[in-house]
Amino acid sequence: METLQDKSQYLNKIIKGYGSVLVAFSGGADSTLLLKSALDALGDRVLAVTARSEIYPPGEAEEASEIARSLGAEHLILKTGGLKSPAFAGNPPDRCYHCKKELYEKLNSLARERGLNYVADGVNADDASDYRPGMRAGVEAGVRTPLKQANLTKRDIYALSREMGLPTAHKPANPCLASRFPYGTEITPEALDMVHKSEAFLKSLGYTPLRVRHHGHLARIEVPPDRMESVLRDAERITAAIKTIGYIYVTLDLRGFRSGSMNETLEDRLRLY
Repeated sequence: METLQDKSQYLNKIIKGYGSVLVAFSGGADSTLLLKSALDALGDRVLAVTARSEIYPPGEAEEASEIARSLGAEHLILKTGGLKSPAFAGNPPDRCYHCKKELYEKLNSLARERGLNYVADGVNADDASDYRPGMRAGVEAGVRTPLKQANLTKRDIYALSREMGLPTAHKPANPCLASRFPYGTEITPEALDMVHKSEAFLKSLGYTPLRVRHHGHLARIEVPPDRMESVLRDAERITAAIKTIGYIYVTLDLRGFRSGSMNETLEDRLRLY
């Protein structure tokens, strides 16, 4: 039976084979483990790069920079188009493909400029179980996925992160803010700001993990089932704050927090990965 140590050693072997690598670094648990593993295997032949655009929460790129530098990595922040692409802003089901396509093209170009052999990202072994069109862009761009290749699951990644003392060992996943919008709903800077401020307020009350899904004038809150009673106790305070941000209606999703809940509206034929 394959152990966690076996997977870790295999990951090290895969990355050593790259010779040099540019790591697409979000600052989350997956990419932090990947970056640390790359630094251990390749030393200074590693560059970490974080994308910045309006679809990411303010300050996220700077936080990623702090993590990368704390690990001893060279780090760059790369501006990407985000909502400037009509194919993305219109929010079709393959929205992530268009975003990742642009990002990977820029990362490949930067890797060539810096003399780095490959671009790698933090896709893991569990990601194939959800609809992730961005993975198709990665395949087309030749982006390496060493965590997935080493069969590291999200649980494995958190376990290894704890063993290695990484600052993201308990950090919940936080995909871009565009994932809070139903497919087909236009994504605007104003709506992204409403989502960000609503989630930031709830986090200030200690609710995490969580999502605030944007349905026009309605904010749909997702928290784990064991936190629902607490949300209801705080209902008046939460409702008042989120209405101040710009929503008219504030609801609690009775199914609770679940990553990728917007994909529930997709037909099976769209599940490409």
